[in-house]
Amino acid sequence: MPSETTTPDTRCGFVALIGAPNAGKSTLLNSLVGSKVSIVSRKVQTTRALIRGIAIDGAVQLVFVDTPGIFAPKRRLDRAMVHSAWGGAGDADAVCLLVDARKKVDEETDAILARLPEVRRPKILILNKIDLIERSRLLDLTAAINAKLAFDRTYMISALKGDGVEDLRGDLAAMMPTSPWLYPEDQVSDAPLRMLAAEITREKIYERLHEELPYRSTVETDAWEERPDGSVRIEQTIFVERESQRMIVLGKGGQTIKSIGQASRRDIAEAAEQPVHLFLHVKVRENWADDPARYREMGLEFPRG
Repeated sequence: MPSETTTPDTRCGFVALIGAPNAGKSTLLNSLVGSKVSIVSRKVQTTRALIRGIAIDGAVQLVFVDTPGIFAPKRRLDRAMVHSAWGGAGDADAVCLLVDARKKVDEETDAILARLPEVRRPKILILNKIDLIERSRLLDLTAAINAKLAFDRTYMISALKGDGVEDLRGDLAAMMPTSPWLYPEDQVSDAPLRMLAAEITREKIYERLHEELPYRSTVETDAWEERPDGSVRIEQTIFVERESQRMIVLGKGGQTIKSIGQASRRDIAEAAEQPVHLFLHVKVRENWADDPARYREMGLEFPRG
């Protein structure tokens, strides 16, 4: 459970980051917090759980909720992710809509704008990747979006380069209610390390395999054993739906799984701040995306029907 830390002037609140897939929410979250707390991938729809990053700005504690990318849901897993995203937005003290400034108001952003009036919270528009387009186009895009829904504030940033992120964080801090801090000052994320470790490995699978292995894979951390020498022994299982997918993950002579493991071990060691011994297994579990237990593992509600 979160522990309360307070002084007479402390503030604390929740900020939801929503937007179409690949708008840059995970990159922004990591930039706001100053540490890698959310999976970042070139592939869309990679954030499956409401991973919270915690930032301190003076006497204010900001708890960021990185919602799954909102898109047209088809499969059961998609529906669970979208339900989770809107739930996170409705529970927050402020809602930030992140838009890739290079794109016009596309169908996905339009769908979000149509539903946002239902969320009775201060709404902030954030145009991301501004370093990649001309200023005149930025102003046109700002006007077009605000014509559809009047936002309380608009920010123009580059999450990757950090441009404008500090001002955004400071202004969000000023919007938060007076409240005790909910987490210890040195706690960056309330996502358990086991879940974060699984997300990191899943990210490395996407980076390594690109188009060969679509979203039909998940990772679970089976064992986390602290060793006397200060290191940790971690066992993880990568679940796929078919034997052909298992062979893709393993690679010729086991080279693919070896490279995934090496890359994941480095990032997990950085996150855990201790040496890591990582052991990966690949198993076939047909129709894992229809198993309620897998949704609980990812912090999602299992959608019936």
